[in-house]
Amino acid sequence: MAKQDTDRTTLDLFADERRPGRPKTNPLPRQAQLKLNKRNQLRRDRERGLRRIELKVDEQLLNRLNVLAAERQLSRAELIHALLLQQLGQQDVD
Repeated sequence: MAKQDTDRTTLDLFADERRPGRPKTNPLPRQAQLKLNKRNQLRRDRERGLRRIELKVDEQLLNRLNVLAAERQLSRAELIHALLLQQLGQQDVD
């Protein structure tokens, strides 16, 4: 029986064949790519006038934020941004 390249039912015939994986598209190692991407993201955010803040909350509040964000189809950051604007707007009126 002749071996056909399109026949994949007899895997033993192709056990020694190296199938090419995903081609390498970036010469940098993965860690360097991540670092460069993060630097570029921060630069884009700065150009858009965005600034980074950190907030620590307990797990229950985090879960409630996640649920509310999913209900409103927003990211958690977008939800927190909207809630802050809403709260600050109410305080300006008071």
